[in-house]
Amino acid sequence: MSKLHIYVSVVLLLLVASLAGCAPAPAPTQAPAAAPTAAPAQPAAPAAPADPLADLIKAAQAEGELTTIALPRDWANYGEVLDTFSKKYGIKLNELDPNAGSGDEIQAIKANKDNKGPQAPDVIDVGLSFGPSAKAEGLIQPYKVSTWDTIPDTVKDPEGYWYGDYYGVLAFEVNKDAVKNVPQDWPDLLKPEYKGQVALSGDPRTSNQAILAIGAVALANGGTFANPQAGLDYFAEMNKVGNFVPVIAKPGTVASGETPISMFWDYLALGDRDKFAGNPTIEVVIPPSGVIAGVYVQAISAYAPHPNAAKLWMEFLYSDEGQLLWLKGYVHPIRYNDLAARGVIPADLAEKMPPADIYAKAIFPTLEEQTALKEYVVANWEKVVGAEVK
Repeated sequence: MSKLHIYVSVVLLLLVASLAGCAPAPAPTQAPAAAPTAAPAQPAAPAAPADPLADLIKAAQAEGELTTIALPRDWANYGEVLDTFSKKYGIKLNELDPNAGSGDEIQAIKANKDNKGPQAPDVIDVGLSFGPSAKAEGLIQPYKVSTWDTIPDTVKDPEGYWYGDYYGVLAFEVNKDAVKNVPQDWPDLLKPEYKGQVALSGDPRTSNQAILAIGAVALANGGTFANPQAGLDYFAEMNKVGNFVPVIAKPGTVASGETPISMFWDYLALGDRDKFAGNPTIEVVIPPSGVIAGVYVQAISAYAPHPNAAKLWMEFLYSDEGQLLWLKGYVHPIRYNDLAARGVIPADLAEKMPPADIYAKAIFPTLEEQTALKEYVVANWEKVVGAEVK
């Protein structure tokens, strides 16, 4: 074979090899696609907790009514308290004798033991000393509200028959349009310039507010709760010189000038000051020589025609909502410290309250002291003072 032939053969072989090397490589084998995986199931949203009061609300609404007594709508913001409760739960309110005293409330239970109509009170709001006596007579029933543990032990019956709801201190509510010189302390009220101008806000034989006013004067004159004779002597002198007006003072009698100097709880006097808005001008004075704080208590009648509505009423009053409604009426609700500690008191409400130092001298009579005071005053008012307050 010639060199030419050999050369051509070699070139052809190289060309074939080259073309073979340039051929595309076989595609790699693809793994089969995995079937799509379902997303993991999400846990169901937790169910809303059941309202612990649901059964009570249902039972109360089935009764449909609640009968209260001795709750003036201008007392401690009770007007808004009553309306809010009624609207919230759709329960009709029967409001008996708004101006009755604590003793009248107790008598109303006694007189209506067998009455299931609207004249029988379901609940009462009475002075502290009336709670234990009502329990002893079997006139009230126990019930502990859900906020029970935040009510101070010193103002509640351990079995839940009664418990404090709010407190205030005694003050002078003075109509400045009728009184030229505003009295500043208890001794001032005996001055001749106040002839026919001074009144109590209740009958001292039945009204807790009036009884404690006598106790305050007693302390200011060296007496005690157990022996408040000095207080009775003070009112006897006031009656003798003609300064005492034997009329139960009310906002209307203050405004009209019939009782231009009247003894009320501070929260009532402050409420009147706002309500009258300068017509007339009201000044509120807390007499420094005898600053007495008074606690009121709530209880359910043992003969309540609407017991479930009564329990729901108690739950509402002792809820944050109910307590703050009272605070709007210038009273210190019994759970005030708990509300303050949790920061739930609106700033505007806190700012409306009188300065705390005013209450620094306040004396809180014990249950035993209040009981002794009440018994002494009831037994001796008529024979010592001789004025029938109506």
